[in-house]
Amino acid sequence: MLAFILRRLIQALIVMVSVAFIAFLLFQYVGDPVVFLLGQDATPEQIRALRADLGLDRPFFVQFWHFLLNAVQGEFGLSLRQGAKVSRLIAERFPATMELALVAATLAVLIGIPMGVVAALRRGSWLAQTLMTLSLLGVSLPTFLIGILLILVFSVTLDWLPSFGRGDTVSLGWWSSGLLTRDGWAHLILPATTLAIFQLTLIMRLVRAEMLEVLRTDYIKFARARGLSDRAIHFGHALKNTLVPVLTITGLQLGGLIAFAIITETVFQWPGMGLLFIQAVGFADIPVMAAYLCLIALIFVVINLIVDLLYFAVDPRLRSDGGRAH
Repeated sequence: MLAFILRRLIQALIVMVSVAFIAFLLFQYVGDPVVFLLGQDATPEQIRALRADLGLDRPFFVQFWHFLLNAVQGEFGLSLRQGAKVSRLIAERFPATMELALVAATLAVLIGIPMGVVAALRRGSWLAQTLMTLSLLGVSLPTFLIGILLILVFSVTLDWLPSFGRGDTVSLGWWSSGLLTRDGWAHLILPATTLAIFQLTLIMRLVRAEMLEVLRTDYIKFARARGLSDRAIHFGHALKNTLVPVLTITGLQLGGLIAFAIITETVFQWPGMGLLFIQAVGFADIPVMAAYLCLIALIFVVINLIVDLLYFAVDPRLRSDGGRAH
């Protein structure tokens, strides 16, 4: 177990250093922060002085080492667009993105797993065919189109739900939450549904495929021969073993929801990190772009590590061979 965790931690460290290096290259080759800060009319003396203050006159790897030290402390300098500390901007936007991703992931799991079970157990029925058709639409339609259609139906035509913003929030220390207000939930429904649809259909199709595979295994046939009820076979044996690979995919998809919430946040003007990143790209705000890249990589690495440990815990085959099979 300890060797397994150490291997995963070393892999995570290598990934984070690699991502940090890519983020550092943004500072080197995507615009000059000195020009952004001083403007085109700056004198050569002013440029040299600021480059010295920022440490940009040091050797490449010395700059990268200082970048790593600052990144570990969560410091990425000042936003070129807003003039505020990047760490503060990220901290302000982080709760909105996390709440959106967590609600979307919860919807995807709570709806996708039952739909997948129904599609597997009632294979060939009209209900299963309808679910598979809907899942195909969910996988095929782009996220921005789903968001626009939901806005058209529920905001413009029916006027039931707001189409943009986060609504009223409650401050819990540094964390701002819209989950504690009715207006916050009203603003959350459409973007969370938009973000969840693709993940929901993916989970549904995965559960269906895995469950059909499990139902064909020998131990399920043996369970039927012992006279166990369909309910015990389907939910006590088949579904339990189906959820092992689903656990991995669902965990990794949470990182994907956070990273790829950019489109949803842009469509609904949701004040999260994705919208901040899009605005930073338009302005070539390198510190914000670098911080976003490092944070998303860290989230993926942490979630992947947690999923690996959970997979190790629930699958006895991995424990028997010391985790070499994974």
